[in-house]
Amino acid sequence: MYEREVEQLQAIVDDSSRIVFFGGAGVSTESGIPDFRSADGIYHQKYKYSPEQVVSHSFFMRYPEVFYEFYKEKMMALDAKPNPAHIKLAELEKAGKLSAVVTQNIDGLHQAAGSKTVYELHGSIHRNYCMKCGKFYDAEYVKSCTGVPRCECGGTIKPDVVLYEEGLDQNTIQGAVQAIAQADTLIIGGTSLVVYPAAGFIDYFRGRHLVVINKSETAKAVRAELTISAPIGEVMARINV
Repeated sequence: MYEREVEQLQAIVDDSSRIVFFGGAGVSTESGIPDFRSADGIYHQKYKYSPEQVVSHSFFMRYPEVFYEFYKEKMMALDAKPNPAHIKLAELEKAGKLSAVVTQNIDGLHQAAGSKTVYELHGSIHRNYCMKCGKFYDAEYVKSCTGVPRCECGGTIKPDVVLYEEGLDQNTIQGAVQAIAQADTLIIGGTSLVVYPAAGFIDYFRGRHLVVINKSETAKAVRAELTISAPIGEVMARINV
């Protein structure tokens, strides 16, 4: 399956020297991490509070115990391993073909696969800070704590992830937009392009080749040269670097 599409993608990759990959939750589902918006994703499961409520800044401040119960169970997949999509993107970067990964994911799997230039628009579960003194804590510490993780100074530890009601990091935005604007090829993968402002970043692309690899249709209409409706790991695994 997808032989012709994969051949077209290979030709585009061969013709490119500044590829930027823009990815979402679908990149990590093949590593066993549930996405938020698919039919069986987190948003379609039943909880006392909606996931949108739980992962908001105001909810975190008001009900940190409930936030961490949900966050540790549903969003901290520390046993997940990079899949063929993560691995191939890291290989493309090492070969000098890919200049950056821009991701909406918070799982750190791109770095685990070996990618160096990664713009994490929504932060990372692997960075956690005391809200009182600023001390850093890793994901293992947070996951192993009972209840709300506390710093040795007594302060509450907060994950460095962008919650609802919070803005994106300006330096990350600047780096991501600049990378996309300078790319000759933009590959959009594993995202339905419904989360803003992240989805709007692709408007900065002015390069030659625009590719979409996603199992379902993207909500934002993009004029892609090539669209492949397939799991991204399956497709990327067949690309030669």
